[in-house]
Amino acid sequence: MTDWARVRADGFAVPTDRPLTDLVAELSGLLRSPDPVLRDVQAYPTLATWIGRGDLSTDQLRGLGDEMVTRFADPEVQARTFAPLILRAIVSAGVFEATWVPPFERWYVAEEDLRGYDDKLGWLHAVAHGADLLGTLGLHSAVEPVQMLRLGIGRLLTPTPYVVRDMEDDRLGYALAATLTRSDLTETDATEWLDPAIRVLSNPPAEGITPEVTNTIRTLRATYLLIDHGVRLPGATTLTRIPHQDQVKTKLADVVRIVTPYYL
Repeated sequence: MTDWARVRADGFAVPTDRPLTDLVAELSGLLRSPDPVLRDVQAYPTLATWIGRGDLSTDQLRGLGDEMVTRFADPEVQARTFAPLILRAIVSAGVFEATWVPPFERWYVAEEDLRGYDDKLGWLHAVAHGADLLGTLGLHSAVEPVQMLRLGIGRLLTPTPYVVRDMEDDRLGYALAATLTRSDLTETDATEWLDPAIRVLSNPPAEGITPEVTNTIRTLRATYLLIDHGVRLPGATTLTRIPHQDQVKTKLADVVRIVTPYYL
């Protein structure tokens, strides 16, 4: 087994004593590890760096992407939640397969374990890691932006016992705001994805403010702020304004006002 701590210390230089295919396979296996040091400190940053730096061929990236898609059905939560991070890196590197999107959508809206951090497993971050991929796909020309907007609100409104933590709501808010910068969104598409939130929040459960309601309001407040201020897209040096800005802000305010009428 490669000394991955040494690889990290050496600036993630690719070891030359083993075939790259074997190294990638080992790193991919470590992304399933319950050991957070092996998974989060060593395997993930090494593989993400190699992908971003162009060390892997297109065929290797495509094969790795296919493997990550199978992880969405993995019984281990850490395997599921680290798969979208690698897929995001692969798509950002220019390799995309339309067949990767539906398995991601099914997993993201249905994932039940939304713990941010576990004392033994370390960071899990299903909502945030999924949001990172959602935002990347939302900016991809081969993906319908409204598809990702609907996925985001679906994730938020799915009943859960967890109030998300560690800025995960902000990361999903950013993903939604980034998707809303797409110039091919119609005014209808840019606003109607919020209709499910209006329906759900207008009919509150008997127990009052549930975790998913809290998650939804916090995330949409972050989205509102980004839309109002402008969105800094990956690699950009200036802020991007979204089309239909006023209409989207009005609709977001309508949603938030249902739960917090004093806020806007």
